Amino acid sequence: MTVSSALDPDKIYAARLHAARARPYLATALYAMNIVASPRVPTMGVDRHWRCYVSPAFVAQRPVEELASMLVHEVSHLLRDHHDRSDRYARAHDLTSRADRLRMNLAADAEINDDAFGDGLPTPDDAVLPSTLWLPSGKLMEDYLGRLSLGPSTDAATWLDCGSGADGLPREWELGPDGANVLSEQQRDAIRFRVAHSIVGRRGDTPLGWQRWAEEALHPTQPWRALLGAAIRTATTSSGTGENYTYRRPARRSAAVPGAVLPSLRRTPPRVSVIVDTSGSVSDADLGSALLEVAAITRAVGGRRDLVTVLSCDAAARVVDPLCRAEGIPLFGGGGTDLRTGFTRALRTRPGPDVVVVLTDGQTPWPSSRPACRTVVGLFPRARPWGRPDHDAGSDRPPEWAQVVEIGTPQV
Repeated sequence: MTVSSALDPDKIYAARLHAARARPYLATALYAMNIVASPRVPTMGVDRHWRCYVSPAFVAQRPVEELASMLVHEVSHLLRDHHDRSDRYARAHDLTSRADRLRMNLAADAEINDDAFGDGLPTPDDAVLPSTLWLPSGKLMEDYLGRLSLGPSTDAATWLDCGSGADGLPREWELGPDGANVLSEQQRDAIRFRVAHSIVGRRGDTPLGWQRWAEEALHPTQPWRALLGAAIRTATTSSGTGENYTYRRPARRSAAVPGAVLPSLRRTPPRVSVIVDTSGSVSDADLGSALLEVAAITRAVGGRRDLVTVLSCDAAARVVDPLCRAEGIPLFGGGGTDLRTGFTRALRTRPGPDVVVVLTDGQTPWPSSRPACRTVVGLFPRARPWGRPDHDAGSDRPPEWAQVVEIGTPQV
């Protein structure tokens, strides 16, 4: 910790200890944050490098318990990545002024202070709360920004300055990326991971806002549509997919072999078979969403409608339908699942598919041998009663030869 003669180090040490005792799940982050004395900062502020700047005069004026509340507030900005989130929001909405950054600081404070205080941490008199901004509680910074405008309700908070760690805008009183006590991106991620694990381990003792943050930190929402699209594009454009030799156009290598005509390689649109698990364990919403994505993706990679077919499959493979429009595909089923019948039906079609795409929750037997074509599995989360362990979770996982994309979030 960097201190100056004007700062009372014992008081700030005591405040950090009090904060760690009041919020033990934040202790790792509180002690990782480097304290820097700065008479130029109005009260306290943080930068994106995990330095907390404190005003010696402010520390002298406030009691230890309130300083502890402020330390928890500032480290919350860093844990919740408000600097990067503010930058992304500013780019998306073309926000460039300092007034816009003040709105971001206010919205970030509203997200944090919603449930930050109490249980040993007093609420500062000048704390920005959703209620003081006439906004609903329990929302994220981005939600508040969509509703928040500067005006009479924010006039009293024009002094607010939590630093670039809150709104992404560097301050003159910050040391910058080349200053001392900079935490690397890997170190910051490791701290967030440890704090999230601490919160999950004591779920009943933490506010709902922190529980929500911990779940997202440990299980970030995957852009499954982009992942599924990338998997299908990779499969349909891989070497050997939709390729054949033709003598209609001689190969360029023919000139090196006088008197011989060599065939050239011709690429044709790939044939794609989509096997849809229509058993009772897969929801209509999941199927509808995934089918729309597959329809758009396969058309985008050049597959003609007549080259993309869909099989609905539970315990038996149903009629093979051409993919014209996703909303017009008839899906039948609702019983048990055995996707081996779907694979058999798809692979017996002539000409055979270049790629097989399977949409399932995984509760099915799989073929014992690898098909001759590429396989992409869109794996829906399986539903199970809350609190009941899934003893068979690994018994029917897709085989290693399939490229798997996890779709959606687990159901409980």
